[in-house]
Amino acid sequence: MEFFTGFAIYFVIWWVTLFIVLPYGNRSQLEDGKVVQGTDPGAPTRSKIGQKLLWNSVVAGVVFAIYWFGSDYFGWDFSNIPEIIPEKP
Repeated sequence: MEFFTGFAIYFVIWWVTLFIVLPYGNRSQLEDGKVVQGTDPGAPTRSKIGQKLLWNSVVAGVVFAIYWFGSDYFGWDFSNIPEIIPEKP
């Protein structure tokens, strides 16, 4: 796998896993009892975005490593995924 291809795949995996990591650890203003007037009660009190970006990079790295290991060592490709809907005769 070439460097730019690997980077592009990692980038896509990173964005997909970001939406998985973002909700973890959030506490809403309503849960903390500190609702600021004029804001949504479901808004987070502290987002901890730096910590989440770091964790997201780690999770994306693990997922990319699994992909890279499967594609380089085993030769798996998207063409190896069985068809969900078989062809009609």
